[in-house]
Amino acid sequence: MATDELRDRVLAAGEDPAASVVDAVHGLQDHAAIDAAAAPMSIAEAAEFVGVPAPTLRYYEQQGLVLPARNSSGYREYAADDLRRLVFLTRMRLSGMTMRDLRRYIALVEEGASTIPERRQILHDQRDRIRRRLRELTLALETTEYKIRTYDGHPEG
Repeated sequence: MATDELRDRVLAAGEDPAASVVDAVHGLQDHAAIDAAAAPMSIAEAAEFVGVPAPTLRYYEQQGLVLPARNSSGYREYAADDLRRLVFLTRMRLSGMTMRDLRRYIALVEEGASTIPERRQILHDQRDRIRRRLRELTLALETTEYKIRTYDGHPEG
């Protein structure tokens, strides 16, 4: 699954003690790397650009999260705005945001600026879930490290 691949990439980057996980996530694709004047990308190019398989992009389209234009041959063409949206979607999926929440968030974006308070609340709620998960993972890591230390002193460990 694409989210697993993204998570693994961030975790691998995080193995370097000098690396920031935030920097690793931003490094997945920086908005500054998206040239608004560049030619649209094919689905294969867009998938490679954001680091997810092409079927994930098709799924996002089926869910109404991104709607790339089609060329005269019927092929998808991902413009700069589509790519920015895909970067956002992949980052939010990496954070564990549900598809239901993503669909709601994108629907609100499509409704316009009047929905900013509700969008902000969705992101605040997601941040709270992430912080809780971080605390849970920290506890799990500490428990694991404790058990490793106890086995280090055990002759069968």
